[in-house]
Amino acid sequence: MIQLHDPNERDAAAGEYVLGTLSAEDHAAVAAALPHDAALRADVYGWQDRLLSLSAQVPAAEPTGAVWTRVSRSLDSRLPPRQVAAPRAPWWQGLRLWQGLSGVALVASLVLALRLFTPAAEGARYLAVLDSPDERHATGWVVELQAGRTLRLVPVGDTPPVPPGRALQFWTKPLGAAGPTSLGLVRAGQTLEMPVARLPAVGAQQLFEITLEPEAGSPIDRPTGPILFVGRTVAL
Repeated sequence: MIQLHDPNERDAAAGEYVLGTLSAEDHAAVAAALPHDAALRADVYGWQDRLLSLSAQVPAAEPTGAVWTRVSRSLDSRLPPRQVAAPRAPWWQGLRLWQGLSGVALVASLVLALRLFTPAAEGARYLAVLDSPDERHATGWVVELQAGRTLRLVPVGDTPPVPPGRALQFWTKPLGAAGPTSLGLVRAGQTLEMPVARLPAVGAQQLFEITLEPEAGSPIDRPTGPILFVGRTVAL
């Protein structure tokens, strides 16, 4: 179990939380601590700024199934039955990090394929592809916005079923901002449209995410549940 009172362990856990590489137990511990731990929230926001912008610069490189089979067999052969787990290796040495950094190459193809805005002379235009932060990196939504005009959140993939008593909440965080701003609740499979005047800012590398929250939304105006989809804007 991670020790969130240790600054080094907390910072590493925040990085893995953003990447989606924590175990189910540790992910639940971080998610439960976030509403009450300002230092942990700051670490998570910091890693979002660093890792999501870094991943946009890495071209996709999906290993073949044969490669992962050999890796799995090699690891299994080195682990004796019922062996006590060794201390966890630093998160940056994990295979899942390098899988995660290949997930956002879809942005380039969507920029070319999606032309959902009507051309306009004024206002910079941006697009963000929201992927799941887990190992599948499935794309679920696309955010398109134009400065001084409209934001549209468009479903383009499958969203996991929302459990009873829970809801999907939409958030944004401009690059360098202290924390996210809620843009309200959304429904799976439905397009959301709003004036960009509701946003704290509009620009490149702006974070957008969808989290799983209580039915009425987060009670503290900060995400409290797991991140289901997340991405950053690129200029069109």
